[in-house]
Amino acid sequence: MSILTWTYIMVGLTFSLYIFIAWISRVRDTKGFYVAGGGVPPLANGMATAADWMSAASFISMAGLISFLGYTGSIYLMGWTGGYVLLALLLAPYLRKFGKYTVPDFVGDRYYSDIARVVALICAIFVSLTYVCGQMRGVGIVFSRFLEVPVNTGVLIGMAIVFFYAGLGGMKGITWTQVAQYTVLIIAYIIPAVFISMKITGTPIPQIGFGSHIQEGQYAGQFLLDTLDKLNHDLGFTAYTQPGAKSMLDVFCITFALMVGTAGLPHVIIRFYTVPSVRAARLSAGYALLFIAILYTTAPAVAAFARYNMIDTINNKPYAEAPSWFKNWEKTGLIAWVDKNNDGIIQYRAGKPFKGKPKFSGKTGPLGQKLVKNPITNSPNELYVDRDIMVLANPEIANLPAWVIALVAAGGLAAALSTASGLLLVIASSIAHDLYYRMINRKATEKQRLLVGRIMIGLAVCIAGYFGINPPGFVAQVVAFAFGLAASSFFPIIVLGIFSARTNREGAICGMLAGIIFTAAYIINIKFMGGKPWFMGISAEGIGTIGMVINFIVTIVVSSMTKAPPKEIQDLVNSIRTPRGAGAAVDH
Repeated sequence: MSILTWTYIMVGLTFSLYIFIAWISRVRDTKGFYVAGGGVPPLANGMATAADWMSAASFISMAGLISFLGYTGSIYLMGWTGGYVLLALLLAPYLRKFGKYTVPDFVGDRYYSDIARVVALICAIFVSLTYVCGQMRGVGIVFSRFLEVPVNTGVLIGMAIVFFYAGLGGMKGITWTQVAQYTVLIIAYIIPAVFISMKITGTPIPQIGFGSHIQEGQYAGQFLLDTLDKLNHDLGFTAYTQPGAKSMLDVFCITFALMVGTAGLPHVIIRFYTVPSVRAARLSAGYALLFIAILYTTAPAVAAFARYNMIDTINNKPYAEAPSWFKNWEKTGLIAWVDKNNDGIIQYRAGKPFKGKPKFSGKTGPLGQKLVKNPITNSPNELYVDRDIMVLANPEIANLPAWVIALVAAGGLAAALSTASGLLLVIASSIAHDLYYRMINRKATEKQRLLVGRIMIGLAVCIAGYFGINPPGFVAQVVAFAFGLAASSFFPIIVLGIFSARTNREGAICGMLAGIIFTAAYIINIKFMGGKPWFMGISAEGIGTIGMVINFIVTIVVSSMTKAPPKEIQDLVNSIRTPRGAGAAVDH
């Protein structure tokens, strides 16, 4: 059977499973909608947390970034993995013991202020919308290639699917759907990695194959990483295992922003409210770390295999003899070639081939290639490759069976949709619970609150779909912006809220506003207004670290200059950190 047929089968089966789970898990009360009734077993919650946390950025884009950036790309690997450890050990048990539905709920009660609640709500929505846009972009890319529809159409299909099962089942439906999605995505990630590792190095364990010898071809007998270093050098790129052009300060800031941003992500934090006790929260955090490690220890190998296979199969090859994977992806516009010297040879070198992304003229050249309007004539590079396609294209590049290629498509969709659903629920619960119920209509019925939540999911899906169609960057870049915003807004306030009884509402409000306004303004200036990284050369992806420091400083200074929190709030903060009664959540 063809790739398209297998894709319809794989995607159809998995989507049917997700919709079936959402249907049987549909809820009619707010506790089920917001926190799945608080009774999810730790093992299942660990799988759901892993699926929630490992988004399209982890599945689709991270290995693609490492593949192109080499050593420098490991900042994403280190930042996201380290961040989850920080969240699991430092914050999750205490937040679970506090016993609130949402992060704005925690901020509002801990800082005894509706203004603080609203500021946290705005931050949660801003962070979540930024993050979910990256997921919609990932969905569009998968559908574009494997269902042979335009990227925009793929985004619209993903919007409809996410709205259905997020709106119907709430957190309960999302949780059990994410258990299934984790199973799909991890199988889809590991199986191709094993096959390709066997094919290139002869070992079935990708993590070992990553450091092994190449088995056949012109580079047989050489270490894979040594070969990649040589290939990159010959093509004008930085050696694969050497640091790139980013400064050490920027590398540190990006890594740290990703790390503390993870610990401040509202859609991950809310997962620890879905288990029955603090002990269960700790167990589910441990399980999630194990499930996350399976993919994250495989990603560097996948990146190296993809880089080697891509260069080996198309560079310096006649376009007329280009492999089928190249022609298939060329139809999507996510890979493009312009013959600058009219020799019919695909030449991949360092440098940008086009101004921005390729803009096609609608005509084809004498060799059948799409003609591009905007080449850069003084650059030797003739090839444009969207970094987000590398994991998805990897099985095709390696000439694996069609069912494996279709399985990867299903896995990419599972990764994107699982995270998107969790993010949409954060947006819905923040508005329906923290704004509508807690501040506007305290007499709202369960039915009214559920209706508001579902309307908000629909609105958020539409906004996310727009930015999925018009993305401000690669999937992992967009997600990195969300992590920076989370780092600069939530992380300091949550840490100080747990560990400092002296931190008050004035400090929290000023700190959140200072952190997120500075970070958002910096990102917008660079990514949308053509500005340069003016603060010590730190990139938009890393500026969240500086925003976090600003938040900490402003919060501590303002708190020290204003009235201390009421005694009952200080007692509450002290009680959260005590082990007494840790077997069950404290309801305040």
